[in-house]
Amino acid sequence: MPDADTGSTLDLARIQRRTVAVLASGQVLGGLAFGATVSLGAVLAADISGDDALSGLAAAAVTLGTALIAIPLAALARGRGRRLALTAGMLIALVGVGLVVFAVGLGSFVLLLLGFGLIGGGQAANLQSRFAAADLATDRSRGRDLSIVVWATTIGAVLGPNLTGPGEVIGQAIGMPPLTGPYVFTIVAQLLGVALYLFALRPDPLLLAQREVARATEHHEATSIAKPDRPLVARYAIFAIAAAHGTMVAVMAMTPVHLLHHGATLSIIGLTISLHIAGMFALAPVFGILADRIGRLRTILVGQAILALSLLTASFGAESTVAVTVGLVLLGLGWSASTVAGSTLLTEASSEQLRTRRQGLSDFTMSIVGAVGAILAGVVLGWIGYDGLALVVGVLVVAVVALAPWGRDRRAEAGGELPAEPEETAPRT
Repeated sequence: MPDADTGSTLDLARIQRRTVAVLASGQVLGGLAFGATVSLGAVLAADISGDDALSGLAAAAVTLGTALIAIPLAALARGRGRRLALTAGMLIALVGVGLVVFAVGLGSFVLLLLGFGLIGGGQAANLQSRFAAADLATDRSRGRDLSIVVWATTIGAVLGPNLTGPGEVIGQAIGMPPLTGPYVFTIVAQLLGVALYLFALRPDPLLLAQREVARATEHHEATSIAKPDRPLVARYAIFAIAAAHGTMVAVMAMTPVHLLHHGATLSIIGLTISLHIAGMFALAPVFGILADRIGRLRTILVGQAILALSLLTASFGAESTVAVTVGLVLLGLGWSASTVAGSTLLTEASSEQLRTRRQGLSDFTMSIVGAVGAILAGVVLGWIGYDGLALVVGVLVVAVVALAPWGRDRRAEAGGELPAEPEETAPRT
């Protein structure tokens, strides 16, 4: 189906359903590749550098790469469409994986970090996929469609780290450097993701949305694809997403260290993190539907309430492995509600001309805040302990709630429940 077709001749609802299916499949492949890659990052960094203290730089490099690639990838989407932007992100990550394997063979720590930085391109593409799901969505389904793509990450994120054993066997059989065998699955998943986006994401949802908006503007028609620009609401959405991510990363990153120091086994720590990841993604569609039903802002505040409960549980139950695990599950759920609703709010609070630029800025901000949060969390943990850390990061939750009036717009709160009105849905030029 040619990209040149417009909404006047195509069934946009049918195209949107197909687009969401393709993006969800891409998220499974992207999550699989990312999970298999990052799970070995710290091990490879420590092995090549010879210093366990440098093991965290692998994850930091991926996060920094994600942040730096997010904005250029959004600019590419704006000019050439989601199809090429998502394909480019996956290809950059594929180059990064190859560089990591090469660096391990050479024993080069610098090349290793550069490779992990490029792998961030795949993560940037994964983040952009959720926004791509909203390009052709309407008010009544925008949160749900976006959340389905977020949910699909669960499959890859859970399976990826569990491919380490089989990957090592395959890697040894084909002569790959030690510890890099699981990257066979990463390379295959990335290649399949590239092919999927390049050939199946047609017509391009963003380019089609742009043409539909232009057509509606020319004929003075209303369309729910485009929205009047609300910069203050958009800024609040970016802040809410970044704050929820910073809260989640700061506590999650220090939980394994805390549990280890309190006698938990590696199996218990692994189970806790797995349950946390399940909380992040598994119920995303529930929060997407909730955002469509009760409103984006209200769902963000529901997320903040869950985050607050999580932090209190982790803080006052810091000596209990069960309480910390419950806190981590709640942490994932609060992140999910805030991210899904915040991303939906950002999309519909931005005019078509500014939408992709702000989405790229949001992903950049989210990644940077997460990286800074992880770094500072270690300092706070050593200063006042895990219980103190959980309370300190609660400042971000308080800030999101206090600034809620920025996002309190009748259209933002009602989501898809209000009937569309011409002055609310007609795009501004």
